[in-house]
Amino acid sequence: MKINVDLLGGFLPDRFGKYAPEEYRLHNQPMRSFPIHISDLPRGTKALALTLIDYDAVPVAGFPWIHWIATDFDVSNEIPENISNLGNGLVQGKNSNDSKFIDLDDPVVINHYVGPTPPSDHDYTLTVYALNNKTNLEPGFYLNELLKKVDSMAIDQATIKFRSRG
Repeated sequence: MKINVDLLGGFLPDRFGKYAPEEYRLHNQPMRSFPIHISDLPRGTKALALTLIDYDAVPVAGFPWIHWIATDFDVSNEIPENISNLGNGLVQGKNSNDSKFIDLDDPVVINHYVGPTPPSDHDYTLTVYALNNKTNLEPGFYLNELLKKVDSMAIDQATIKFRSRG
């Protein structure tokens, strides 16, 4: 299994992060998710799940920043652009905006993709999991809940790292 994200000059395109235009933002957070290309899905894949985490956020926030967790995607060779907002065929969990350190309580921001807004260039870790069944998690699940399901359901996984401009 392999995954790929289209980059510009080695970086996530601006429309998905800190420099996103106003129409792609909510509460000043970039909300348009990027497309993900998937190849060589294993036989028996019944659903996909993903995590997008910024480990470079530890010195800034004190913990790795969860930008997006989602599961039960329909099996396809592409996760389309903006699927987080369209909501077709997936269940989304809480990102790190659901924190006592953040003064934000809008579930649209908390339970969807929220793009990178690093103070300087950061590396982001995207992992896509091929699952043998749907997880049946409820919207608003937490990362630990997803990882427990993935531990017993993953047939394969692929991870890539990419950068976003600060």
